Amino acid sequence: MDTLVLVVFALVYLGMILGGLPGLKLDRTGVALLGAIALIAAGRVTPHDAWNAIDVATIALLFGLMVVSAQFETSGTYAVLTRKLASAAVSPPRLLLYLCLVAGGLSAVLTNDVVCLAMAPLLVEGCVRRSLDPKPFLFGLAASANVGSAATLIGNPQNILIGQKLDVDFAAYLVEGGVPAAVGLVATWGVIAFLWRGKWHARTPLGPVLSGAPGAPLSPLSPVAAEPFDRWQAAKAWSLSAALIVLFLFSELPREALALAAAGIVLLSRTRATTRFLGFVDWELLVLFMGLFVVNHALERSGASAHGLDWLVAHGVDLHEPATLFVVIVLASNVISNVPAIMLVLPAATHPDAGPVLAVASTLAGNLLVVGSIANLIVIDQAARLGVRITWREHAKVGVPVTLVTLALAALWFWLRA
Repeated sequence: MDTLVLVVFALVYLGMILGGLPGLKLDRTGVALLGAIALIAAGRVTPHDAWNAIDVATIALLFGLMVVSAQFETSGTYAVLTRKLASAAVSPPRLLLYLCLVAGGLSAVLTNDVVCLAMAPLLVEGCVRRSLDPKPFLFGLAASANVGSAATLIGNPQNILIGQKLDVDFAAYLVEGGVPAAVGLVATWGVIAFLWRGKWHARTPLGPVLSGAPGAPLSPLSPVAAEPFDRWQAAKAWSLSAALIVLFLFSELPREALALAAAGIVLLSRTRATTRFLGFVDWELLVLFMGLFVVNHALERSGASAHGLDWLVAHGVDLHEPATLFVVIVLASNVISNVPAIMLVLPAATHPDAGPVLAVASTLAGNLLVVGSIANLIVIDQAARLGVRITWREHAKVGVPVTLVTLALAALWFWLRA
């Protein structure tokens, strides 16, 4: 085994745990990229090998779906949906149920991070206008986006990676992941509604809005900035997404090719510049993927991955078994985040049920702690911009029971299917 490779690997995954490296202005993406650069500069990986280590199909599928999701954002679809939802003349518990179903449904076919980014500010605005406490609805948005994204192989980055690397059938996974996701959405609503019973209404101190003068208070006269609704562009977004789902289900064409074709159609616009769509692409996530591909490839080629798996088996932790894989990925997802955790355990994912188990467990585990999912961080950040502060303790009071309940339901489903 190569000591330098082991040191770089350890530092990179320490950065995944801490969100960066102490004393440096590096986030997770920077740590992964720097690790790949170090291995190439030290000659442990050649530039050619580094390129081959990157799963281009996964990157292409991620990119294509991000561009399609950008079509929804620029058409104002997210804005009109959220505002109509927030203004619905229903009781707070029923409003929360509708939110969970809408956010979960959107996240099953679009990138859940983008759904949270678009909906969170408008959700705060709607709650404030109705004198409702925004926090249960923000928790509902983040948790439902995570749970709903488990339903398909395109709902979140880790599911995309699993589907591509393990060649999981899109239609077959709908059964494996769709049932625990659907039941999990109802359970998520139930847990949050129970925790907030009798406490729905609150007058929220208001902070600066995303538009207007810095520090301007949120009021009926200063709504949160949002894209104006365009029916034609919205119809284009829905049509493309529906066509993609049908082709994913019934076509044998590579999913990455279909997603890129859809992205190309999005970019063919007479009214919107290419840069507007590309501005919604999460380039940092793509770079994170590429850096981790290179670092993990170097570790695998050094023989350390195989040695580590053998050591785990010798000590009673066999990652080739679905039940063990389920538990390990839940724990790892909340230590190093779900995408790095999936990349780490993929070499052991040889069981036929490994794909669904990894996808569902890693996604549902993301609700446990704030750092378990990017969607959680996005919602908290967007809320803070509007003066709604959510601490990690407040999140844990909701995230822990939601995660335990949804994971228990998922484990029961896999046990019944075995």
